[in-house]
Amino acid sequence: MSNDPTSPVPAPVPAPVPVPAPVPDSPFRPEPGDRDLAPQFVLPLVVRIERAAPPPRTDALETAARAVLVMLGDERSTGDGAWARAMRDWQDARIRKVVRRARGAEWRRAEALPGITVTGKTAEVRVFPPVPLDGWPKDLARLQVSGTDLDDPEPPADADPSAPVLWLNPDLDMSAGKAMAQAGHGAQLAWWELSDGERTAWREAGYPLSVRTADPARWTGLTTGGLPVVRDAGFTEIAPGSCTVVADHPALRRPRP
Repeated sequence: MSNDPTSPVPAPVPAPVPVPAPVPDSPFRPEPGDRDLAPQFVLPLVVRIERAAPPPRTDALETAARAVLVMLGDERSTGDGAWARAMRDWQDARIRKVVRRARGAEWRRAEALPGITVTGKTAEVRVFPPVPLDGWPKDLARLQVSGTDLDDPEPPADADPSAPVLWLNPDLDMSAGKAMAQAGHGAQLAWWELSDGERTAWREAGYPLSVRTADPARWTGLTTGGLPVVRDAGFTEIAPGSCTVVADHPALRRPRP
C-alpha cells in the first residue's frame, strides 16, 4: 500500500439497505390493501333484544362469537354449499360484520330469512350468509344498529383457562353491538389458525368459549404473546389500528409447526 497522502482513497462500500418484510394483507389492517380492491361483503348478525327481557351483555357477546363459528363450520359454507360462494367472496375482501337488533315481528321476519339462529344462556343471535355491502335484504336493512347497549346484571364468572377465551381490550369503551362484532372477529381469527382436526374438535364440542375483559396488567402480554390479535379498521366507534380482541385458544398457546 502506498504511503503517498495524495493517493486516491477507495470509496467506502455502502451497507446494504434492509428490505422491509411485506406486511400481510390482513382483513383487519387499518391501511388500504389488496382486499379493498375486491367487492366488499358483510356478515349480518341480528341479536334479539325484547324490551322486557334483554340478554346479558356477556351472553350476547359469547353467542355472537359462536354464531360466527357456526357459520364458518356449516357444510353450506364450504365446497359446493349454497353459501360457499358468498363466504369465499366475503373472506377475500375486508372481513366486515354488522350487528343489528330486532324484537317481536322484526325478529320473526329475520328468522324467516336463510340463516342460523344460535342460542346462548338466554341470548339469541341469528347469523346470515354474507351480503354485498350495499345489498342488504330489506327486512335486515331496516333494523337498527344502535340500541345494543346491554349490561351484565352481575359480573361474569372467571373464564375457564382450559377453553378458548376472547379477551377484550380493557382500555376501549365499545357498545355491545361493536363488541359482539369484534368478538366474532376474534373467533374467526382463531378458527383460521387451527388445523382441520382442531376445528373439528371445537365444532363437535359445540364451540365452547368465553368473552372477558382482560386485566389491564395482562393486556400487553396478551397482545405480544403470538396469539391472534384483532386490529380494527376504524370504520365505527374506535380509532383505526386499535387492538380490540386477543383470541386465546388453548391449541394456539403451543408453538405451531
